[in-house]
Amino acid sequence: MNFRFCILILTVLLSIGSIASADELTTEIQKTYDSIKTFKADFSQTLTNAASKESEVRSGKITFKQPSLLHWESITPEKELLIVGESIVWDYFPDEKLALKYRTKQLFNSKTMIKFISGKAKLEEDFVVENQGEEGGLIKLKLMPLEPETGLVLSYVWVDPDKKMLTKILVVDFYGNGNEVLLSNIEIDPEVADSLYEFTPPKGVDVEDNTKN
Repeated sequence: MNFRFCILILTVLLSIGSIASADELTTEIQKTYDSIKTFKADFSQTLTNAASKESEVRSGKITFKQPSLLHWESITPEKELLIVGESIVWDYFPDEKLALKYRTKQLFNSKTMIKFISGKAKLEEDFVVENQGEEGGLIKLKLMPLEPETGLVLSYVWVDPDKKMLTKILVVDFYGNGNEVLLSNIEIDPEVADSLYEFTPPKGVDVEDNTKN
């Protein structure tokens, strides 16, 4: 996975409350989201290429802390660490001895999931939300962006109504490529140290600084 894939899949990490109309759902989503200070989860990510029909599956762990701190660690098939701090973002590839550096505000120039989980975006302002009912015991929502972007033209989310947390996300880009994440072992409001969102490139690692772009 690269930086672009990491950020795209953070596009719709949503919580949800009642099962009702789309308008009521968006209100409940915001209420539930606002009540969560931290969460941890395991993830399985499937990246599908529309042209070749080939898929790649990745897995790892994610830890989020309000207002917008994120620790995203891919473990298999190759290691990658994405750290979203207060002002700096690091995307580290240990096997390649490469670290990419960005400013956090660069992530908020488009409708990414980080805007959702940080409370900086409102579903009713950016999307047309359609409640598609139950599917496998989950609530399925279709999200159509009011202003589509290359990386996001359509998204679906599946929500566990009991845990009131997202369990699956599917993001589709302009080319039809799919980016799907399945969350499991979700833990709400665990103790999380701020140091988890700090990163210093190890000695010998090449740093690509994009903070001036």
